[in-house]
Amino acid sequence: MTLVAVGRMTNLANALKEDPGIVELVKEVVIMGGAFDVNGNVTPAAEANIHGDPEAADMVFTANWPVVIVGLDVTTQTVMTRQQLADIRDAAGTSRARLLFDLSQFYIKFYESRVPDGMVVHDSCACAYVVASHLFKTRSGSVRVVCGGIADGQTIQKPDYMGFGPSVWDHLPSQKICTGIDPNGVLTLIHDTIVAVKED
Repeated sequence: MTLVAVGRMTNLANALKEDPGIVELVKEVVIMGGAFDVNGNVTPAAEANIHGDPEAADMVFTANWPVVIVGLDVTTQTVMTRQQLADIRDAAGTSRARLLFDLSQFYIKFYESRVPDGMVVHDSCACAYVVASHLFKTRSGSVRVVCGGIADGQTIQKPDYMGFGPSVWDHLPSQKICTGIDPNGVLTLIHDTIVAVKED
C-alpha cells in the first residue's frame, strides 16, 4: 500500500518500533513536510509537520522503505485563489464543493498577509503526487532530521551524486524529495477531481 502522511509522523514511527517488518508491506510513503532549499514556516529552519516530532520524522526517513517528501520547496508554489475555489464550487454544484469553498475562507484569511487572495494547498500536493507524479521533479538521496538545538526539525538531504568521507550518512536508504512542481497542473487536477465527484 501507499501511505500518505500529512501531519506529524508519530504514529508511523511508533508502528516501526512495534514491528519493523511493516516496511515490507508498504509500496511508498508520501509525506507533506520538510523544507530543503527554502526556509521553514515555523522557524527559519523547520516546517511545521516535521518540527512537531522531528525524532519520528527522522525514523521514518531512515527506514528501509521508499519515501517521497513533498515539502515547502514545491507546496508554496501551488496557490489556489478564491476565484479558483468559486469555479470549483460552481462547476461541481454539490454541497461538498460549497462546503469546501466556505471552509476555505478562513484559510485564505490566514494567508492574506503572505498570499494575495488565495491559499497554499500543501496537503493536496502530496495527494497529487500519488496519482500524478509526472507533475513533480525529484532529487534522490538520504535524508536526516535535526533533533534538538537551534535547527530543531530541519530536514537535510545528502544527494546521491555528492560524495563525503565516512560518516553517519553512509548506508542510509536513498529517498526522494520534490524540487519542482507544475502548479497549474496540480490545481487543474484538484479542480477536475472535485468536479467529477457526484452528489450522494
